[in-house]
Amino acid sequence: MACITRKTSTRVRYGETDKMGVAYYGRYMDWFEMGRTEYCRQSGKTFREWEAEGIMLPVVEAHCRYKSSLHYDDEIEIETSITKLSRVSVEFTCRVFNKATGNLAAEGCTKHAFVSSDGKLLKNGCSLQQRLEELTKKEAEE
Repeated sequence: MACITRKTSTRVRYGETDKMGVAYYGRYMDWFEMGRTEYCRQSGKTFREWEAEGIMLPVVEAHCRYKSSLHYDDEIEIETSITKLSRVSVEFTCRVFNKATGNLAAEGCTKHAFVSSDGKLLKNGCSLQQRLEELTKKEAEE
């Protein structure tokens, strides 16, 4: 599968840091979520629109490896890509960088199942899975 990357930026807010001014480790999952959300938006449809169609993406696995610290007011860049896609799930890989230094702060992934609004696994694919598959094929050709 082609690895298409989308980027988004934000800053470490004061409330996202600990007493020492270092970004709290749990916030990285929030930034991964921001990356996923923007990945879909930049690909033409928001999570809200997919959910309105009855497609939910609960997280079924999450992993993060921390590489270097981020601090209050650091500008960060979140790189998000789809690295695995099947009929029933999608895996997003995220990398968070300190934009000023270029240092990799963290990398990880989240795996999501395609489920209906009543919580049932969509075993035969869905419009979101098909759209992501089309996007990755199209962008790999470019």
